Amino acid sequence: MRIGILQTGHSPDEVREEMGDYGQMFTRLLAGQGYDFAIYSVVDGIFPEGPDAADGWLITGSKYGAYEDHDWIPPLEDLIRAIRDADLPLVGVCFGHQIVAQALGGRVDKFEGGWAIGRQVYDIDGEQIALNAWHQDQVIKLPPGARVFASNDFCVNAGLMIGDKIMTIQPHPEFTAPMIDALIQYRGRGKISEDILSKATDGLTQPIDAQKFANQMAEILNKGDR
Repeated sequence: MRIGILQTGHSPDEVREEMGDYGQMFTRLLAGQGYDFAIYSVVDGIFPEGPDAADGWLITGSKYGAYEDHDWIPPLEDLIRAIRDADLPLVGVCFGHQIVAQALGGRVDKFEGGWAIGRQVYDIDGEQIALNAWHQDQVIKLPPGARVFASNDFCVNAGLMIGDKIMTIQPHPEFTAPMIDALIQYRGRGKISEDILSKATDGLTQPIDAQKFANQMAEILNKGDR
């Protein structure tokens, strides 16, 4: 089964060789599921020919905002709608969560409550699941037909199901503790409150449920097995 990864950003230059780029983080997270992967760096203007280039799709995180004016965002939104119309599975993570919501009629904005950094606990369909996060933007208006399946007090619309083949999530199941630490060092210092960064650093030793959520992602992606 072929999974197309739409890469919408790059990991920090300082750690990319060691930790990989965002697409590679997902290939590691989903290893063992029987997938073949194709990574398209849409942030650099590299797109697949169309939705049928893969059996299922995944959109990564990004340092950019879904509402920002970048020439690759409109064609990405067109591709999202084409994937939906082709009835193929789609998983969006962080920026991916936001751009899917926006492309399908929702709204994304900067959250006035600030940043969520590091380990966060979410109610996911009644179960408490811990995942790493790195975001200020949030989905503030749901697209038509969306169901919220993941939430906490800070991020009410943390996970969406749209139909039975589109799932999006605000936190980053692919981000390990070393990756969060790298983001703190190379993208957080001087831009985000030291109190927030310090609290995130303190939480790096606590366990997260990344593999459990990866299995939920796979359940969606497997619906494209044709």
